Amino acid sequence: MNWEQLLSLRRKGDTNKRLRNEQDETRLGFDVDYDRIIFSSAFRSLQDKTQVIPLSKTDFVHTRLTHSLEVSVVGRSLGRLAGKKILEKHPYLKEVHGYQFNDFGAIVAAAALSHDIGNPPFGHSGEKAIGEYFKSGNGREFKNELTEKEYQDIIDFEGNANGFKLMTQDREGVSGGLRLSYATLGAFMKYPKESLPKKPTKHIADKKFGYFQTEKSSFKEVASDLGLRQTADGNSISFARHPLTFLVEAADDICYTIIDFEDGINLGLISEDYALEYLIKLVKDTINTKKYHSLAYKEDRLSYLRALAINTLIQDAVSIFMESETAILAGDFHVSLLGKSTYDAQISDIIDLSVRNIYQAQEVVEKEIAGYTIIADILDVYVHALVKKKKDNASNYHNLILQTLPEFYRRTSITLYEILLNTCCYVASLSDSSAVHIHNKIKGRQL
Repeated sequence: MNWEQLLSLRRKGDTNKRLRNEQDETRLGFDVDYDRIIFSSAFRSLQDKTQVIPLSKTDFVHTRLTHSLEVSVVGRSLGRLAGKKILEKHPYLKEVHGYQFNDFGAIVAAAALSHDIGNPPFGHSGEKAIGEYFKSGNGREFKNELTEKEYQDIIDFEGNANGFKLMTQDREGVSGGLRLSYATLGAFMKYPKESLPKKPTKHIADKKFGYFQTEKSSFKEVASDLGLRQTADGNSISFARHPLTFLVEAADDICYTIIDFEDGINLGLISEDYALEYLIKLVKDTINTKKYHSLAYKEDRLSYLRALAINTLIQDAVSIFMESETAILAGDFHVSLLGKSTYDAQISDIIDLSVRNIYQAQEVVEKEIAGYTIIADILDVYVHALVKKKKDNASNYHNLILQTLPEFYRRTSITLYEILLNTCCYVASLSDSSAVHIHNKIKGRQL
């Protein structure tokens, strides 16, 4: 893979190549990507989607929206630092094509901003709840009417694949979705493969999947334009990651490691003394002890350590990225950047403590359980109403139910697979509060 091709400014529908030298410096194509994402309705819904604590009443706790904004800021720094070093190593990118180090930051920032855009309500348990409905719930009845890959798409419903769908799918009168640059879409594609085979290798890019069968042609078009290395045979479409994806992933890893931990401390799920000890281990080489001890309040001490920790991990990730650039461009780098971090032991300690005290906290578990029921019930009502409509035997009740769906999701002149997938995507689009509200409505608990 080569950087010139990987930094493609092309968008869906373009007939001519977009050249970096011809870009308006006041608003680059990569900046346009960021703007289109942040103004999209899918991004807006993240303001009421779970990051750690579902339906939290505490203002401080992060939602998917605040998390995505923070990941984007960290991603921008990672991209700029790496971009500066890449241009020093490959000066022709600047001298011949006009690329600047800010371009790398803009691409990573936009991809990082959108990294959770396809995630359903109730956190990662929401993905599992959608899949379980079709794997072991009432949705299992459709298994024999779908191909193996179609069925796998929905029983392993994946927020990353839904994100790619949201940003690229055609709608009537709107071709190519948000029409983002292929460089940004490539950096977004964390798992550049289809749902089968599952985990064919231990390569981190094969851990999950990145597109549904409905987006296969769009995915291949983006991958081909970027020159991503194909890594599988004709029976499965799989590619090596876009190199900047590793920086997007690092930004996410840094934020959830440090900031979810911070949420746990502020919620009282992790004691301050215990937590500060863990963070100090991570920043012991850069901490100004005089400044630290001058801070009278917990929030200020925590904020200082958080900033130091994030900066420490940013510098470490960029160093690993540049040391591994040749392997990354060849598609032969198989782990996350933080997986090779100098601070791997400290990161593992923080994550282990977060898992025990935050992700498995009683409040989190109870709301995730409720989320399973809510998602299964909503899917059941809408799926069966749509299938009945397709088969021309819908009752008046089914027709009334369909009137509550957005018009785009009411279509029944499409395949069964597309109906089921679209319904999954509709449920995934709901915020936590919207899902609760709709559930109360369809169950007759609220008028």
